[in-house]
Amino acid sequence: MELKEKVAYIKGLMEGMEFDATTKEGKLLAAVVDALEEMAETVTNIDDDLDTLYDEVDAMSEDLEDVENFVFDEDFDDEDDEDYGDEFEDGLYEITCPQCGEVVCVDEEMLESDDLACPNCGTKFEIDFSDDDDPCEGCSGCDPDDGDNEEE
Repeated sequence: MELKEKVAYIKGLMEGMEFDATTKEGKLLAAVVDALEEMAETVTNIDDDLDTLYDEVDAMSEDLEDVENFVFDEDFDDEDDEDYGDEFEDGLYEITCPQCGEVVCVDEEMLESDDLACPNCGTKFEIDFSDDDDPCEGCSGCDPDDGDNEEE
């Protein structure tokens, strides 16, 4: 039996016993039953709201689990990793835009393109692949024939 039904039963008992609402005891019992009715209505509303909140929290928990699985790669099969190949891991380069300083990630194909532009400010720039700009050229800290770039 629900709370509201129990209060209605008590109210019916009181009316069936023909309590006189003009006496002290009758007034007291009528006030108690009225308070019980209000409390039962409030508790029922709180229960309904709580059920709604539980449903929403469960839905958010499932959505969060989906996001966590996506972010942490738990649901991806090995097949999906093959789609990216080595280019995804090894073929990306970071270039800092000379105009705005934005760091741009590009692959080898984009590096060779003549219309390389910063997505932030739109400044077009070129990448010079010539060997003349070798930072170690003339450096006394490494031996270019050795292949080891540490100081000896």
